[in-house]
Amino acid sequence: MTERIREILSWYGGDNPGTLSNLAKLLNHGKLGGTGKLVILPVDQGFEHGPLRSFLPNPPGFNPRYHMELAIEAGCSAYAAPLGALEATARDYAGEVPLILKGNHHDLTMDEADPTQAHTATVPDALRLGCCAVGYTIYPGSERRFEMYEMVRDQIAEAKECGLVTILWSYPRGSGISKDGETALDVAAYAAHIACQLGAHIVKVKLPSPKIEFDANQKAIDKAGIQTDTLADRVGHIVKSAFDGRRIVIFSGGAMVSDDEIIADAQAIHNGGGFGSIMGRNSFQRPKEAALQLLHSVMDIYAN
Repeated sequence: MTERIREILSWYGGDNPGTLSNLAKLLNHGKLGGTGKLVILPVDQGFEHGPLRSFLPNPPGFNPRYHMELAIEAGCSAYAAPLGALEATARDYAGEVPLILKGNHHDLTMDEADPTQAHTATVPDALRLGCCAVGYTIYPGSERRFEMYEMVRDQIAEAKECGLVTILWSYPRGSGISKDGETALDVAAYAAHIACQLGAHIVKVKLPSPKIEFDANQKAIDKAGIQTDTLADRVGHIVKSAFDGRRIVIFSGGAMVSDDEIIADAQAIHNGGGFGSIMGRNSFQRPKEAALQLLHSVMDIYAN
């Protein structure tokens, strides 16, 4: 085990040996194994956005085996998916890539002002399928945020008792913030901090924009004289908000954009001290060879 991985594990002193072993499994797997960086393939978009919007751009993606094989061939750190997709694939690919069970979901049939998530899988499901981690989404800014916090807190406690790693997708949205505020720097930093306080081992947030949503936060930034101009600067503030960099923070890719944009974002994440990327649509909506090339380019940035 590398000294960097030992250092990261030392940040989680409240966890049992099973959880630390599973965290080490994630950090030591794939092309980035041992570096302390992660590139994870998540494929929960069929549930979140619908199969047509998600998989028509690259129709092999309708088959859950395609995504598992893509994660393995690319050398990803892990593969994250909902219950059904893992049940359809986990036996055939057992032990080939660390698995993350996504345990709650939203759907696209209602455009609620204040969304929430349904609990769709259990910790025993994750253990049965051989997962090393479970993941959940919360929506800071929604009127229903407290019920989500309570739900994921119960799930995190159970997962830790069973030796699993916990990941929170912390995505601000709802009537408490503006649409542009969903990726505002101050809101994203707060979302990362909330996830840490709820006990997540790994925090997943969106890349922050230069916008500051709340006047009081703008005043604090101005008084401190901190830089927020570049994406690397802003990534650094998100990492700082995650217990001064003592929690793993990875950044989502969002809707599909060009290779150049993805590579530039990865470079900014790296320069800002982020721990890596979780790339769904920007991976599986490309033809496999193009996806493999892009994933390897991103991994090369983090490896260096």
